[in-house]
Amino acid sequence: MAEHNTLGKKGEKLAVDFLVEKGYHILERNYRYLKSEVDIIAQKENTIVAVEVKTRSTPEFGNPQDFVKPKQIQSLVKAVHHYVTEHDLDAEVRFDIIAIVKNKIGTKIEHLENAFYHF
Repeated sequence: MAEHNTLGKKGEKLAVDFLVEKGYHILERNYRYLKSEVDIIAQKENTIVAVEVKTRSTPEFGNPQDFVKPKQIQSLVKAVHHYVTEHDLDAEVRFDIIAIVKNKIGTKIEHLENAFYHF
């Protein structure tokens, strides 16, 4: 597996652990709809939270969250809409980003709630 894929998987595991520790219930990991993938779908109280995890080994080229592009946001929104409809959920939906920088120095996790709007 390519090094960036390994780092990404480690980042997703760190994000899941972080969310569980904060009281979120993990509903899905790597949920796929058509060509879209949502890294984590979680629930906290009456809110469904779609989480995009961005992991980097260095912030040298920009913050991890800066790599979530408009086309990807549009794709995530469609996938989460499908998930909510498919499971007949009546809940608020929120889109978060968990940005992780993990390297020899340590691990920094930043949780950006309501990172973007879906309308």
